[in-house]
Amino acid sequence: MLSSDREKIYSNDYFDLIIDYSGDLYYLEQFREYAVNIINFFLAVIHIPLSTVGEDIISRMGYAVLPNVFGLISDSSLEASGILRLRNIPSFDLRGKGVLIGFLDSGIDYTNPIFQNADKTTKIVSIWDQTIDTDQIPEGMAYGTEYNQEQINEAIRSEDPFLVVPSRDEVGHGTMLAGIAAGNDVPENGFYGVAPDAEIVVVKIKQAKENIKAFYRIPEDKLCYQENDIMFGYQYLINLATALNKPIVICNAIDTSQYAHDGRGTMSSWLSLQANNTGIAIITAVGNEGNARRHFSGLANPDSGYDTVELNVGSGEFGFSMEIWGASPNLFTIDITSPSGEYIPRMNIMLYETREITFIFEPTIIFLDYTLVEAQSGDQLILLRFSDPSPGIWKFNVYGRGINPMRFNIWLPMNDFITENTFFTRSDPYITLLTVACSLIPITVTAYNVEDDSLFLDAGRGFTRIDYIKPDFAAPGVNIIAPTLDQTFFETTGTSAAAAHTAGVAAMMFEWGIVNGKYPYMSTQDMKIFMIRGARRNINIDYPNRDWGYGILDVFNVFESLRRETT
Repeated sequence: MLSSDREKIYSNDYFDLIIDYSGDLYYLEQFREYAVNIINFFLAVIHIPLSTVGEDIISRMGYAVLPNVFGLISDSSLEASGILRLRNIPSFDLRGKGVLIGFLDSGIDYTNPIFQNADKTTKIVSIWDQTIDTDQIPEGMAYGTEYNQEQINEAIRSEDPFLVVPSRDEVGHGTMLAGIAAGNDVPENGFYGVAPDAEIVVVKIKQAKENIKAFYRIPEDKLCYQENDIMFGYQYLINLATALNKPIVICNAIDTSQYAHDGRGTMSSWLSLQANNTGIAIITAVGNEGNARRHFSGLANPDSGYDTVELNVGSGEFGFSMEIWGASPNLFTIDITSPSGEYIPRMNIMLYETREITFIFEPTIIFLDYTLVEAQSGDQLILLRFSDPSPGIWKFNVYGRGINPMRFNIWLPMNDFITENTFFTRSDPYITLLTVACSLIPITVTAYNVEDDSLFLDAGRGFTRIDYIKPDFAAPGVNIIAPTLDQTFFETTGTSAAAAHTAGVAAMMFEWGIVNGKYPYMSTQDMKIFMIRGARRNINIDYPNRDWGYGILDVFNVFESLRRETT
């Protein structure tokens, strides 16, 4: 890629689109006037001038080409998961040796001693910092800067490490995850990494462009990441593991509430494909949307032909998007009543259409996109993007036509992308797991409290929109000791912590299966089945369960069940 094209990756004057070309280079020729950046055999990104992108981009090119926007999921556990019981058995002192754990997140504080070996060298194999633009680009990528282990060791030895390797974690989320999964034990602070002998690989994801934030009405000051940058990060981790011939566990704790929550989106489908490969384990968190009141589950009444949705919009809301997904083959339309009572009647729809809706008594502008058959899910999407929404109760009648039951679901953006005072008055706490968490093959983890075996109250809940069983199981995620950016420790709670904990357990299983040769062809799918078989279950709960999946992670039981089955 030319340096002038590389600038387009960072420039807000260019808009990024994801293209499914499926290895057909001739198909990409139609975009030759733009900068083209190939992710893998299936997908590529094109960078087009922002001046050519209008509010009608979805009706012109389809919803699937737009990168979804992702946010960070999070704002005594070893014993509960059976890890200490295993370590007390000499032949099962599994600590992740010979296994990589990859993180796509806010970066890492590589100077923290918990990420160093006994000889003060780093356990980090490499850092790909997408936010730093130099010529030190990873092989196969087109932007960012890669820092290898030798450079990180040089930085650690220097008086000013960040003059040598200037990559920082300004947020602390990535450092927290890496510490929980693979940090060194610090008993005096009550801190124990799950797989302290594992090696670490880090991708620091660059912030989303302002133009994509503006398109989805996300405030400029919010942490936000683009789907294409995350997918490049995944590809980097997989490439590196292949080059080093080592198994890799990838911990995902950034996600989105966009898309149909059915496991069939661009990233979800691709991750399921990768997760079937030997030596790759993908772990993702369900998210913390369970009690946020940002999901509505509707059913058009067969007599009246509609269901009424009430949305409370809080004061000071900058703007937001709202996605209505209707199950095929039915057809759905809406009308709108504003807080002042202004009524927008039900609109006839075209095959692909973008409409601008304005009000006499409200400052609000709504751009409405009807997509009758969304390319990946096959279902109908109605996307509304609100600018300067008036506070108060907005009412939407969602009309259905077709075969009963006429079901539809609505999702608002996740956590920081919208205020907590904007919510559905009649919300549904189920199908609140985030989009990547709906991926069919990756391991999806919810969080629980080891003190009383209670589910984390805010955890997203399943199943998926098409009733595929998710989450897979629960892992410790309440009051977990984790590292901070000032190199102390704190208690953190959330499903991100549960995913990091599970990533450490996955590294232990890869050490046993692939490194030690006990199950050399282990993939995510194999590992998931082993973990589910070994999960602890409450006799008073029916499984699989929309809250708990198949139970509580217990790695000791995993190996105990294997012993019983093979003797």
